[in-house]
Amino acid sequence: MTTILQYTLSGLAIGGVYALVALGFHIMWSTAKAVNFAHGDTLMIGAVLAVMGVDAGMPVWLACSLAILAGAVFGVALERVAVRPFTAQANSIGWMLSTIAIGIMAESLATMQFGGFSRPLPSPGVDRPINVFGAGVYPQELLIPAVAIVLTLGLGLMQKRTLVGRAMRAVAHDKRAAALMGINVNRIVALSFGLSALLGAGAGVLVAPVIQASATMGVLLGLKGFAVAIIGGITSAPGVLVAGLAFGVLEKFVEGYISTAAREIVAFGVMIAVLLVFPQGLFGKRETVKV
Repeated sequence: MTTILQYTLSGLAIGGVYALVALGFHIMWSTAKAVNFAHGDTLMIGAVLAVMGVDAGMPVWLACSLAILAGAVFGVALERVAVRPFTAQANSIGWMLSTIAIGIMAESLATMQFGGFSRPLPSPGVDRPINVFGAGVYPQELLIPAVAIVLTLGLGLMQKRTLVGRAMRAVAHDKRAAALMGINVNRIVALSFGLSALLGAGAGVLVAPVIQASATMGVLLGLKGFAVAIIGGITSAPGVLVAGLAFGVLEKFVEGYISTAAREIVAFGVMIAVLLVFPQGLFGKRETVKV
């Protein structure tokens, strides 16, 4: 029983990271019907810049805050340079290649400035593990899924009860109609990319004390975050959250009872199986297009 609880708690921790990354994909797709395929690199930017800030003598809280802000700025700038010029054209997929290219460039730049080695982000949350019914877990690991749950609830409230959230929903429903109602569509789309990047950078800061920061850390985490968004239903924030946490727990059980090498095989195999049965994801809604 202790082993099962250990795997579950560890899985919830990494699953919370997947959920935060996937929530970013949800925000972008729900607003712009396009995503940033360099979104995993916003996680890397948050973690790497936070470590570099601490190395420069900043307090941890200030380094983390500036790193998260830098991630948000990166998201807004990327939307303006690599997404907006292509989404203006019907059926264009240029934003896919351009965001992937920028992600590769960001990773290369980080390698040049940060180095090719992993380094931890200091945090009191990993100083000493706590005992939960016999399972040892760091407070930092418990914090990650808790933050994911709170942010999912907050996102739902924002979308329903604030003017910005309603504008995002209006743009997602019909950009042309939203523009005719006086909504600045480009600004709302840029805001959605900035908000998603903010979540990504925040996820990087949260996970860096646990798995250490590196220039390449965002690639696989971003890919898994996208997989989680698809499995849960990219149009459903609660679905994305549930899928992220479940995906993380599944990985830990496979890693513990089979092997680390089998982890990716089983996890992505489950993704394919789910999509064969539920093409819109477990909680997604089928989108209809009027012609």
